[in-house]
Amino acid sequence: MKKINTLKKNYEFRYVLSKGQYYRGKCLTIYIKKNKLNKNIIGIAINTKMGKAVKRNAVKRLIRENYRLLKDKIEPGNSIVFLWNKNIELENANFYEIKKEMEQIFNKAEILKK
Repeated sequence: MKKINTLKKNYEFRYVLSKGQYYRGKCLTIYIKKNKLNKNIIGIAINTKMGKAVKRNAVKRLIRENYRLLKDKIEPGNSIVFLWNKNIELENANFYEIKKEMEQIFNKAEILKK
């Protein structure tokens, strides 16, 4: 199984959040910034006030799995940060809803391969 490249450092997240273009969906906000690498790098952030670690990590797994299914369709060379909308409860996270929203946002951002 291939490993997904992730943002790990605070300054990496801050750079994408400050310089990147953002796209808002119902439950996700996605920031996208071109990078000079020939690969996509993702970061996932969910506020600790949203719930306990078990619920936050479950939502992160849903986001990561949906990204894994779509990553072959995405053009390489992007840094992507996924933020969970604080108005949506973590219990309402749905695999198919997240997938549909990701596809819509990636289409809007024009980073899907033709």
